[in-house]
Amino acid sequence: MRTSFAAAATALLVACAVPAQGATGTAATRNDSSGNLAPTYGGTLPPVGFVKFCGRRPEACAQRPDGAVRPVLTARQWELVRRVNSYVNADVKPASDEQIYGEVERWDYPGKRGDCEDYALLKQRYLEALGLPRSALLLTVVLDDKHEGHAVLTLAASEGDFILDNRRDGVRLWQDSDYTFLKRQSQADPHHWVALSPGNPGAPGKVAVRATRALKVGD
Repeated sequence: MRTSFAAAATALLVACAVPAQGATGTAATRNDSSGNLAPTYGGTLPPVGFVKFCGRRPEACAQRPDGAVRPVLTARQWELVRRVNSYVNADVKPASDEQIYGEVERWDYPGKRGDCEDYALLKQRYLEALGLPRSALLLTVVLDDKHEGHAVLTLAASEGDFILDNRRDGVRLWQDSDYTFLKRQSQADPHHWVALSPGNPGAPGKVAVRATRALKVGD
């Protein structure tokens, strides 16, 4: 899988002609008055599936030296983000953990099949390899409109918090979704998670209740 990952990342990089040095960044702030930054409400427990994933792949959860950075993306880099989102959505076919692993809940990088958190993990890996800081690529747990657990990737950019979702190809601001945001990775430390609701609610024990992916929706 490592070879195919590197080849796909290189192809995306060449297609978008993104500078190798990656994005510039600004220090993260707590100013969410514009509404483009999702408010946080202190620390909370990470999902069990994520903890087990880090146990199997500690290098994927290691703290990076860049600190809590919100990158200032160029137009080319925004195009790369959109392409990565669409590429992973098309390349990975939806399937439940029980179908793939025979387990109720398992977070991991997908092969040809995966569920919502697997899509998010792969997008995080691609975008970090293509120059975005890990502190801006945050695994996030939400409830969807059916009150079912779901996982997405948050891009914490200078303009706000944007959602990469396996159910649609358009990248959108967090408040433009119909999700209830529960928790996500901390920018300061990928092992730590922060609550996104004032009641500090827990997520369902099984995040990916549904594996189906909606039809493509434009920006």
